[in-house]
Amino acid sequence: MRIEIATLFPEMCESVLCESIIGRARAKNAIEVHCHQIRAYTTDRHNRVDDSPFGGGMGMVMQAQPVYDCWKAVREMSDLPMHTVYLSPKGRVLTQERVKELAQMPRLFLLCGHYEGIDQRVLDRIVDEEISIGDYVVTGGELPALVLTDAVARMCENVLPAKEAFEEESHYNGLLEYPQYTRPEIWEGEAVPPVLLSGHHKNIAQWRAQQSADITQKRRPDLWAKWSKEQE
Repeated sequence: MRIEIATLFPEMCESVLCESIIGRARAKNAIEVHCHQIRAYTTDRHNRVDDSPFGGGMGMVMQAQPVYDCWKAVREMSDLPMHTVYLSPKGRVLTQERVKELAQMPRLFLLCGHYEGIDQRVLDRIVDEEISIGDYVVTGGELPALVLTDAVARMCENVLPAKEAFEEESHYNGLLEYPQYTRPEIWEGEAVPPVLLSGHHKNIAQWRAQQSADITQKRRPDLWAKWSKEQE
């Protein structure tokens, strides 16, 4: 998996991507992530990448030319086919199911907008899909791109120690994850559920499955209804 992030703030992205699990995965070449400065592709002598919107309105709009030239240059850096995603609050809300699908693609190009967005003409030309990380707005596409990168990367081979590291987590199989406990066995008068200390793997698995079902039904009835229908 190779992920390209096109942004006006590559240092911001790198400061996150060089840390923790993703940083270690990059260091051992389990996944490639490259950040590209869109501003490096502007032809404006003042290094500008934005201008005021036609029709009036607040803010500035990123111009088509530097975005398009960045995309073309990055496309030529590898022979792998490239799927282009624009991080946008107008996009389809990201789900774990879509993360699984994206993780099967050889190469992603994540386009980060800023200001009031990007000239629609270049979006129409290069973007395969728009993705939102939720029904709210943030100041730019960098944080959504980092969220998407993290979610996709951890699904890739050799990034996590084993598939079980993500297969039992919330949303992977449609339910929320069961509660987790660690030492000490008693903390502030509260004991760990006895079944987890029993060593009986079947009983533990049944307890965890029931906890997942109960938590999902209580906290996310929408997910519970969808999961229940799929079991019919």
